[in-house]
Amino acid sequence: MTHRRSPLALAILGLLENGPLHPYGMQRLIKQWGKDQVVNVGQRTSLYRMIDRLEDGGLIAVGATERDERYPERTTYHLTEEGRTVCRQWLTEIITTPRNEFPEFPAALSFVMLLPPETAGELLAERRERLQQRIRDYDADLGAENDGEPVPRWALLETEYLKAIAEAEVRWIVSIVDDLHNGALTWKPGPV
Repeated sequence: MTHRRSPLALAILGLLENGPLHPYGMQRLIKQWGKDQVVNVGQRTSLYRMIDRLEDGGLIAVGATERDERYPERTTYHLTEEGRTVCRQWLTEIITTPRNEFPEFPAALSFVMLLPPETAGELLAERRERLQQRIRDYDADLGAENDGEPVPRWALLETEYLKAIAEAEVRWIVSIVDDLHNGALTWKPGPV
């Protein structure tokens, strides 16, 4: 059976490598470990739908149901052997093979000619400022400690990557804004 991968599916399988968890625990750990920078867990319903899909696919299975007077009933899930195999397969494929992911920013750039060049320059400068703040936030995350010890580098590789991407984007934006200011890049706004 072919399983459709996604960042959320990979995160669930990866978390369950460490032992059984209930959905709330998965969501909490993703946020606590900063993985919500790369995995969207904003909507708990998305998490539950993905858990159902992974269970239907045989990659995870229901474990126990916990009952506590303070909380609603919680079902825990554990990783199956097939889930462990698929998780390793996905990791290998994702790490080795670049893929078109269709982010929003390049899509917006493909229609930037609808705006006046001056407006585009102002908007890009604003994006640059926001990215620079994000880089400062990444630096803070990279310098984080847990119980007085630095967080291991392997636990922050995605943050290092995101910082490198943000720094490259800032450099690119600076060059485009410079070209817009000096007239090396211009266009007549409107439909082509």
